Amino acid sequence: MSATRALSGLFALLTAVHLGALLADATTLVQLTKPALMPVLAAYVLLRGGPRPLVAALLCGCGGDVLLQLGGDTAFLAGMGCFAAGHLCYLTLFARSGRRRTVPWAAAGYGGAWLGSTAALWPGLDPGLRVPVAAYSLLLTAMAVGALRAGPWAGLGGALFLLSDGLIAAGLAGWPRPPVPQFWIMATYVAAQYLLTAGLLRRAAREAPLRALPAAA
Repeated sequence: MSATRALSGLFALLTAVHLGALLADATTLVQLTKPALMPVLAAYVLLRGGPRPLVAALLCGCGGDVLLQLGGDTAFLAGMGCFAAGHLCYLTLFARSGRRRTVPWAAAGYGGAWLGSTAALWPGLDPGLRVPVAAYSLLLTAMAVGALRAGPWAGLGGALFLLSDGLIAAGLAGWPRPPVPQFWIMATYVAAQYLLTAGLLRRAAREAPLRALPAAA
């Protein structure tokens, strides 16, 4: 318990330092703290006995974080691929949430938002990024819809992930963004990963006694 609390506190500290560094434009500190965020959260999941696909999703996020710091289209596409692999891990976990159904209107709303945003962003995107960004955003949207099956915390995490990556896409298309956009991108991204993690750990804790019933019988 003390180790999990220590990791939880370290994650909170790293998040605060990273976001503060973004506001202060402390580039070196930003680059040092960003790659450490998801591994610390993944270690927390491991100590809590969380599902391995969740650990994999967070480590894929770390890979994406590192690659996006390198800059350039090749690194960006590779980073997007890492995040896509993470979303597939999340979808694997959400597929196991058979007791909660996705509300049809919510799925339709997410689908409509993807279609509308893709159509709006398409002309402003570099031609080489249009198809990869559209495909990635469709996978991300599917992850956000699937997250609704894991409860409200995970559902909110999926929505925030969409918002975070939407801010990135807006920058790629040359759309106006709020001041210090990287702060808002990272604030929503870290919150998304935390909420997805918390929601999935809560669900795993609820389902553990149910899985033990057949063995006990």
